[in-house]
Amino acid sequence: MESTLQRVKDHFNESIQTKIQALNILSEPIVHAAKLMADCLSNGGKILSCGNGGSACDSQHFSGELLNRLERERPSLPAIALTTDTAAITAIGNDYSYDDVFSKQILAFGKTGDVLLAISTSGNSTNVLNAIKAAHDKQMKIVALTGNDGGKTPPLLDSNDIEIRVPSKRTIRIQETHILVSLSLRPH
Repeated sequence: MESTLQRVKDHFNESIQTKIQALNILSEPIVHAAKLMADCLSNGGKILSCGNGGSACDSQHFSGELLNRLERERPSLPAIALTTDTAAITAIGNDYSYDDVFSKQILAFGKTGDVLLAISTSGNSTNVLNAIKAAHDKQMKIVALTGNDGGKTPPLLDSNDIEIRVPSKRTIRIQETHILVSLSLRPH
């Protein structure tokens, strides 16, 4: 029992330490990303989001909070999680490649001035990297949530894009911090 109790305490302590470190490193990029997204929405744009696994869930959570509300009333905001249309995802995956499931949707729905929230704990997910490329083709701006060393994502970003890189090598710590970051990005 004691080892389980200690493991729980260790998880909490590691999570707290990761968030303290992230607070010191990521506060300014989060503020810049929130402004970028608010400007996009104020100018009639929308936010598209994508990720795989837990990051897909984060993408959907973020979109749902914009479409609905969180903690206080405000108008619905245009957001699309590219992870939710199973017919589109499976058709694209079957007819083309799973690597294209987000990029093809961006080419259909994205427009100049929109923002892509690209979430990848490793920064190496090919379908997310392809989404970033497609978003640039549509003259969209990118907010990339990554972790560790950012993987292959940073070289794809340009000066108008923002990377929010969680200072951790552990997927679980990166993902839980991404949740906190995404809640901080939404308009209040």
